[in-house]
Amino acid sequence: MERIKKNRYFGSRDFYKSAILIGVPVMVQALLQSLVSLIDSFMVAGLGDVKMAGVNISGQILYIFMVLQTAVCTSGGIYMTQYFGAKDKKGMQQSFAFKVVISFSMIFLYFLVTFVFNREILSLMVIGNSQAEMILDQGQEYMFLMGFVGIQTVISYIIASSYREIGKVKVPLIITVFAAVINTFLNWVLIYGNLGMPRLEIRGAAYATIIARTVEMILFVIYTMIDKPDFIGLSVFRNIDWKLFGEILKKGSLLIISQLLWVASESVTTAIYNGRGGADVVSGMAASFSIANLFFISFSGINTATSVVIGKSLGAGKLEQARNEKTWMLSAALIFGTLMTFVGFATTALVPIVYKQLSFASQGICRSMLIVISVLMPVWIYINTQLSITKAGGDTKVCMLVDGIVSIIVIPYLLLLAHYTAFSPMAMYLLVKMLDFGKVAIAQYELKREKWVVNLSAR
Repeated sequence: MERIKKNRYFGSRDFYKSAILIGVPVMVQALLQSLVSLIDSFMVAGLGDVKMAGVNISGQILYIFMVLQTAVCTSGGIYMTQYFGAKDKKGMQQSFAFKVVISFSMIFLYFLVTFVFNREILSLMVIGNSQAEMILDQGQEYMFLMGFVGIQTVISYIIASSYREIGKVKVPLIITVFAAVINTFLNWVLIYGNLGMPRLEIRGAAYATIIARTVEMILFVIYTMIDKPDFIGLSVFRNIDWKLFGEILKKGSLLIISQLLWVASESVTTAIYNGRGGADVVSGMAASFSIANLFFISFSGINTATSVVIGKSLGAGKLEQARNEKTWMLSAALIFGTLMTFVGFATTALVPIVYKQLSFASQGICRSMLIVISVLMPVWIYINTQLSITKAGGDTKVCMLVDGIVSIIVIPYLLLLAHYTAFSPMAMYLLVKMLDFGKVAIAQYELKREKWVVNLSAR
């Protein structure tokens, strides 16, 4: 107890070492994925603003499914980590089964969007854009091909997230590295027709992704067959605990809905930004986020570390320890967020190097957006840590209050800005993101109520 008093705001070196050992491999994995995305963006940017814009609007729609997939796996992961802390093998398997059943239930919708209604949905992203039809032609072609990576992505993400939730992060990192190398190499070969291959441009980028995702899935499946982790047991699908399934779904539904509202508001706001100009606005905004992903990796690392550390303590019934760990992680988040601001500023130097093929207007938009994003990093990292703590204890109502309700406010607020002002997309973005300070206040209030201090595995 004396040690806890001395370290009220910051944990011991051993505590942070254990968190870092979980978080850093996850961040490295995210970094590699971001680098692949950046290289994709760099190579596609060489094809011009219109093709870059087409790939970008497709990616924005596909990102919605990625967010939903993440929300589903996080819902199951809340219980996965606590059952892991309680050393409950059957509970872990039930959590894994939940991820599989719900994730594959969403595949049909993914196929409808990518194969059947792709152009109609993509058109929503370029309303008012002066080059909409040309952008849509490129986006539709890319979107259709992305339909062929749905199943591979779901399987890989379910397995990778489950390993992260029990603190085993090294092998998923290695598999991601291998898939990233394949993706990058095939991009170079297929987009521009190197090594005697045909020049496929946007189709080449899509084919590279399909092949890399398929290889990644195969490697994950082979590894789980060899490793035989406690969370996988095929017999569980014949004996699903529907009471537990319903409990996870009840808590998870709030998380899924809040994430759906958040990503919907992000998509609507992006569509409004895209309508303020031509392909230069779309490609410039897209380019900024491709680079920003290099420091957005901090979200995945701190989210995973926080969830595993606190979820494990809660699952083991060490509630007071979890309370202390909450404070220690939030203190670290403040310092880490400030550091990431300077990292963000440094990435502006990449713009003329990576995107020299884009117009000067696009490059200017990209640079301005990176500065805005960098300034907001401390707030975002702190919010992510707050929400990771509440989710670790199954208090998903906080996510609904923070992401869901605020997202509902964002759209009418932005529509008013768009209608009554002539602000640039960057200025509008900054004004909208000022609402995130309200998110911090709401989450902090809910943390103090301590509804997240719950041992779910004991129920």
